[in-house]
Order: sequence, then structure tokens, then C-alpha cells
Amino acid sequence: MKPLCAPVAALSLLTASSCLQAQDSREINSSPQPAQLGVIDVQGSAESDPYTATKAASGTKTDTPLMETPVSIQVVSRAVMDDQKATTIKDVLENVSGVRAQPSLGGTSGYLIRGFRTGNIYRNGLLTTPGSSLGDFDLANLESIEVVKGPAQLYGRTEPGGLINLNTKRGLDSPYYSIEQSVGSYSFYRTQWDAGGPITPGNEFQYRFSGSYQDNDSFRDFVSSDRLLLNPSVTWRPAPGTDITIDVEYQKKKALADFGIPVIGRRPADIPISRNLGDPNTPRGYQDTLMIGSEINHKLNADWAIHHRFLYTHGDSVNTFVNPAPAFNAAQAFNETTGIMQRNIFQQRSEQEVYSTNLDLTGKLDIAGTRHDLLVGVDYYRSHNLYGSDGQWVAPNPALAIDIFNPGPSYGIARSVFDSTLKTSSTALPRSDIYNQWHGVYVQDQVTIGKKLHLMLGGRYDWAETGRGRATTFSAATEALFNSTPSVIRKDQGFSPRLGVLYEFTPTLSGYGTWTTSFGANNAPAANGRTFDPQVGEQYELGLKAQLFESRLLGTLAAYKLTKDNILVADLNTADPNDRIANKQGSQGIELDLTGRVSRYLSLIASYAYTETKVIEDHAAGSPTKGNRLANVPKHSGSMSVRYDLNGQGAKGLSMGMGAFVAGKREVDLANTAQLPGYVRVDAFVAYSGWKLGSSRATAQLNVRNLLDTKYYESTDPDSNVAPRLGVYPGAPLTVIGSLRLEY
Repeated sequence: MKPLCAPVAALSLLTASSCLQAQDSREINSSPQPAQLGVIDVQGSAESDPYTATKAASGTKTDTPLMETPVSIQVVSRAVMDDQKATTIKDVLENVSGVRAQPSLGGTSGYLIRGFRTGNIYRNGLLTTPGSSLGDFDLANLESIEVVKGPAQLYGRTEPGGLINLNTKRGLDSPYYSIEQSVGSYSFYRTQWDAGGPITPGNEFQYRFSGSYQDNDSFRDFVSSDRLLLNPSVTWRPAPGTDITIDVEYQKKKALADFGIPVIGRRPADIPISRNLGDPNTPRGYQDTLMIGSEINHKLNADWAIHHRFLYTHGDSVNTFVNPAPAFNAAQAFNETTGIMQRNIFQQRSEQEVYSTNLDLTGKLDIAGTRHDLLVGVDYYRSHNLYGSDGQWVAPNPALAIDIFNPGPSYGIARSVFDSTLKTSSTALPRSDIYNQWHGVYVQDQVTIGKKLHLMLGGRYDWAETGRGRATTFSAATEALFNSTPSVIRKDQGFSPRLGVLYEFTPTLSGYGTWTTSFGANNAPAANGRTFDPQVGEQYELGLKAQLFESRLLGTLAAYKLTKDNILVADLNTADPNDRIANKQGSQGIELDLTGRVSRYLSLIASYAYTETKVIEDHAAGSPTKGNRLANVPKHSGSMSVRYDLNGQGAKGLSMGMGAFVAGKREVDLANTAQLPGYVRVDAFVAYSGWKLGSSRATAQLNVRNLLDTKYYESTDPDSNVAPRLGVYPGAPLTVIGSLRLEY
């Protein structure tokens, strides 16, 4: 794949962004907020760009400029989401270096950041869950997404690769209403709306109501989905310096589970990427997710403030598969010579309840000529997941075998076969209660010495409880969880320090270095029933931050070395897919991100990542994966998009742009048995904005994704539903979306 290196290197020098709604972003003015998590400062003057964020609170939980923060933080603004016509967070996180979805077909339940997978997503600073394997977060209600690279040490249950935090829309000072209709390839229909403004004179009460409805088929045979998102929010400002926000989010989704295509030899099978090896009669799965959140910010005086946040999440989902069997043994399930795949019917159900909250005190002090930005906080997290499995994912049904080269004769499984199979089970204890409880305290002091030297000193102490009760019913599983002797609940605790230093060489160039650690409890059994020690991570990072072209273009260049120990991976030597084995993995690399505007006419957003990964230690017998590369992580990856406004940024008229998304070859699994080939995907758009349609402002846009109709593969299953060699997820072919947006 050496030819990929040149285009990727070129990406590291350029960037681009579609700023189609630049004018609109300036016209929607939110009320000033006290320093709090999730509030970003996106520049919006005539000399700036709506893609460019100058502040992001996720890295420090304080109102600190990015140029003074010794952490690599990337912000994806609302303008990026609108211009790229993205619908889920997977779509826009392609713009951030070193971030990849895994898996990516049907529903995204995790992301690779700097080589390490995380399923944890934060919403307004609190941990939540996408709900199921069908889950990914819709973008209709988001104001921005922040990605903190490396261990986000101020938060519990984070992964060392990084943290993804979603900032939702809040109330507005001035009335604003918009509705957008999109139609596109594969029977794609999407309606998206946003409304907000003051409820009472003086802006004491403000509201926001955003959401979307989407119905679409897929490039994959007999796959379709529909989803509804509703997100009302109310903010009350009872006194100057005090605000209270309550928001509710509800999402309902129906979709067909899809595991992708298998590997033959060292490459994905040479079959059409549209081919589905499940069955058209498979019942569509569903997912319902409800979130209720609150946030209180109160300024005690000019320098000190308290912030309290709470989030309740309830997720309910059922997914039915006609999947390979045994699902996690590719050699037994699939004959690569004949093309015959053994299958059976399997169903999983999940009901999750998550409670998370924190309380922060922030303040400023001047001591002996130094300025101190202080943070002291506590947080609490508790989750229960009632997980059940029915049907057969181990033993195949010979009558359901399918020829991947001629699948037609095997399609059309009778409903009676589904019903009878789902009355059986592959495991003796098919019901589980998976429990996590976590609380921690943290402190941070950001010290400014003179005007150029910034120190970040902090630490967090965690107490964690994890456990899994298993039985034939949910009630018995809960009983086994809390009342087994000996107890199946493991208790861990640990301290995670963080040190950082940043020096401003000039007002537009800063250099920084950090040492950061992380702590994460493990919640899975070994084959012999024992539990595992906590996961621990450590990272060293050096970087540069620059403001170019009169501070219109922001760039971050980072070099890092990261290790993580006690990582749990599937133990393929046992029949139980829940059994795990631990290993130690490492990642090191260089990342570059650029966002902003070069001139009045040209805007850019770009990223490049060089990521070198390996398994440092494998605690399985014989260390079979030691020295191997981590799965689904390309050594070279990057993105570049260029937007050109014919009449200048912010002016009405014609805009056009083109982008490229690049990934080198990737290993299919930890055993490095096969590779996904590298690819370059090209996207393009053209838009006309600012014209009047009755009393509204209208924007018409045409987006083309995968303009050259490149055949490529995004990811593999990380042993979550099937073995990686059985679950390769193709990327979508040429896709066209047209949209019309009206704003009032």
C-alpha cells in the first residue's frame, strides 16, 4: 500500500470544511453561559469561520482557550454536520485524526481512538449509552462534538485512547425556526427540524425543540431502517449568574441486523458488497432510548461557580440474527473452499438503566504573581444491563446453510423455524444482570506563570464495583449478582495523576507536553470464573498548536506513546462468548488536525494520523498474538475537504467543494490472519444559499458521497456478534442526497 503514503502526506498539509451555514450560525445567538462543561466558543465574526472553535471544556472542565490547553482536543461544529449532511456521529468523526468507527454496518457501537476501542460516549459531560448494536447517536439535536485525545483523566470509565463528548442544543435568545427535507439514494427520506427562542420577556425562560425522522433502505440487500428523534429542552435563568436546564431525548429505531460478509484467504470474499447472508424474513430489531438530563450552573461571585449535572438513560432493544454458527469460530462456520456458511437463528435482548451525575466547583485565584484556575469535583455512575440471549449461535442448523456465491435458494426461512429455534438456547444460563457502580473525586489546578507558561496539575481517585449475575431468568440473575457466595461483585480502586505544561512561544504558536494515566475496571469472567485486575493506561504526548492566517486556521500537531494493560479480548478457546482473556497493547503515532479558513473564499478541514500499534503481551497460552498489529487500525489515515464560496464566506450564492477520506490497509483481527485493503473515498457537494422563499431563507444543496463509486471496506466485527473473519463491513457505494432547508 505504499502508493497511499503520498496522498496521505498531502492531506497533512491541507484541510477543508464546508461552511454552508456560516451566515445562519451567526444569526442563531445563544445566551452567554458561565464556564461549564460542554460550552464551546465557535468563532462567528466576518473574519472567522463557523468551523473554528477557540475553547472546548471537555479537556479541562474549565473555560480554557484551546491554545492554552496542553491536551489535543478536536471540535466538530454544527456547521460541519449541516454542510456534510451527516446524520450520525460516525459520519462526522471521520474528520478527526485517529478516530474510526468499529463496527460500522447497521449500527455503530464503538469507536477506535488512537487504536483503542471505546463504547463509552459522553453527553454534556456525563456517560451514557447508545443502547444496543443498532445504536448510534443522531446528529439532529447536537451543537458540537468534542474529541479529547488520550486518557481523559477527569472522567470515570474512560478509555485511554480518548473521549467523545456530545454537546446538545440549548435555548436561544432570539426566535429561530428551521425545517429541512432530504431525499436520496436507496429510498432515503429525512425530515429534520429545529425551533427555539425565549418563552418569557427578558429571556428568563428559553426553549429548544429539535429532532428528526428518517426512513431509508440500504445498499445492502433487504436491509432498511427508520428512526425518530425528539429532543425538547427548557432553560430557566432565575437570577443573573444562575441557569437551570432540563432536557429530554427520545429515540426510537427499527432496523435489520446485518453482520456483513466473510473473509476468504487474506481478503474479503469477492462477492457483491450488496449481498446479505442473513435472511429477508428476519424480524426487524428495535431500540428505544430515553434520556432525561439536567444541568445547574450558579456563580457564587465573579471568580467562583458550582456546576451540577444529572443524566438518566433507559435503553430497551431486541435484535434477531440469522448468523454464522458457531458465530465466533470462523473455521468451523465457513468453508472457504466451497463457499458454504453454516447458520442458525439467534436473538439478543437488552434493557439498560444508567444513572450518572457530578458536582464541580471551579474558581480563580491569584497567588504570588501566578494565576490559578481550580477545579474540585465528585461524580457517580451506576448501570444495570439485563441481557438475554435466545436461540443458537453455537450449533448450526444444516438446513439453514447458505452458499455465499449463490444465496438465493437459502433465502426465505419460515416463521415457524424462527419461533421454534428461539425457544432454545446455546447456553445453560441465558439471562444476565451486568452491573457497574463507579464514583470518584478529582482535583485540578491550571497555573499560569507570567503570560506564557501554563501548568496543569491534577489527579483522580476512583472506587469501582463490577459484577455479572447469570441464571435462567432475569430475577434469578439479579439474585445471583447480589447474593452469591462468594460474591461475584469485584471492588477496585485506584489513583490516576495527570501533568501537563504548555508554553506560548508567540501569540499564535504554543508547544505542550503531558503525562496522563487512566483507570478502568473490568466486567467480564474468565473461563475459570475468576475476575480481572483493572485496566490501566499511560500516555506521553508532545505537541504544537498554531493559529494561522490571522488566527482563522487552527492546527494541532501531536506525537504520543500510549500503553494499556489488562485489556479484555474474547477467549476463543472456550464455547462461551463472554469468556475473556487479558493482554497488554500499545499505540504510538503522530496526528495533525487543521480547521478553519485560508481566505475569504477558501475554507478547509483536514486530518492525518500515523498510528503504529501492537500487542505487547498476550496472556493466553503461548502468547499467540504477541507482536501483532491491532485490528482495524490503519498505519496511515487522513481526510481533507475543500470548500469554495464564489461570493465569499458568509455571503449568499453558490458554493462548491470536494473532499477525500483515506485509510491504509488494516488487519482484520488480532491474530492478523487477513487484511482489509486501503482506499480513498471522494465526496463532493454544491449548494446555493441565502435566497428568499416566501418569508423564509432557503438553502438548496446536493451532496454526493463516494463520487467515484469506489469499492472499499470500513471495518470488521470486534468479536461482538460474530468472529471478525465472518463480519467484514463494506462501505456504501455512490450515494446522492438532495436537501432543501427553510429558516425563519
